[in-house]
Amino acid sequence: MRYALLVSPSANRVYAQSARSLAVAELGVVSEQVLDGALTEITRQTYGSVDYVTFDAPGLSELARSWLSNLAATFALFRIEGDLLAPLELTRWDQLDSDLISIQKYAGKTNEAFTKLLLNVTLAASAFKAERRALSVLDPLCGRGTTMNYALTYGFHATGVEIDKKDFEAYSLFIQRWVKDKRLKDEAVLGHVKGHPKLELAFGVDKARYKAGDVLRLSFVSADTQAIAEVFQPRSFDLIVTDAPYGVQHGAHAQSGAAPSRKPLELLESAVPIWRAALRPGGAIGIAWNTLVARRAELSKILAKNALEVCDSAAYRGFEHRVDSSIQRDLIVARAP
Repeated sequence: MRYALLVSPSANRVYAQSARSLAVAELGVVSEQVLDGALTEITRQTYGSVDYVTFDAPGLSELARSWLSNLAATFALFRIEGDLLAPLELTRWDQLDSDLISIQKYAGKTNEAFTKLLLNVTLAASAFKAERRALSVLDPLCGRGTTMNYALTYGFHATGVEIDKKDFEAYSLFIQRWVKDKRLKDEAVLGHVKGHPKLELAFGVDKARYKAGDVLRLSFVSADTQAIAEVFQPRSFDLIVTDAPYGVQHGAHAQSGAAPSRKPLELLESAVPIWRAALRPGGAIGIAWNTLVARRAELSKILAKNALEVCDSAAYRGFEHRVDSSIQRDLIVARAP
């Protein structure tokens, strides 16, 4: 059978130009990592002046339909029947309202669809890709929390570390207000851990689940990413998903107490060993970065040096795209044995 995926529209004109190519790459990763190569002949195709991403499959298993429903690109999914497109029911993983993702607007915010894509392809590389349980996701350079928001939306526990105090304060206020506005049962504690400001938030998707102790947990720490080693226990996280500094707007400390560095390789050389220690066996790390300031081979070397297996297939090499004149973005994913 042949299927057609209608790509979600994007308000960002530049991202929209890359959206279908990114959808082809995301489908390729899911086919390779999750579905044993079941999706073939993945290509772009036009029906009635509308562009789709099409592919062949012998049929869609429950696992396949689940993943295809939740691709960053998926707006609608159809089975092609002659000249007709038959719509298929989507099974979304989302447990929270979409405005958790979209409501925050600020300079330097990573495109929301790309954040979801990065989370998806990192999950696909992990040993937990077929599990629907509350995984633990860490963003060690989390800014104002887009990755954490997506993790929570999927029903995962979310942890973030951010050195910028203004970002910490802004997101802490936002997420507590959002939970209150949605009338979700919650418990929030603002305090410190190892001298670093910390927000601990637990809330239920509904009252019954909260009463039963089935809660989503968010931990947000205002600290340098180096502090992960002292703040969290080893092997605490299933997935680590983050944007490395792009060398344009983002800053990060290469060493504790040092002046901010905008060189991603300096940061990653010192941070990846710490992140690796925080990752559980079978987990995966996904990093987005600016190819104009660092080469893939350099990032691969850092990851491999820390006993991580880099995903280097053609599917994982299809994500490079232009953000603006100073950022050519790509992603790299590696798994822990």
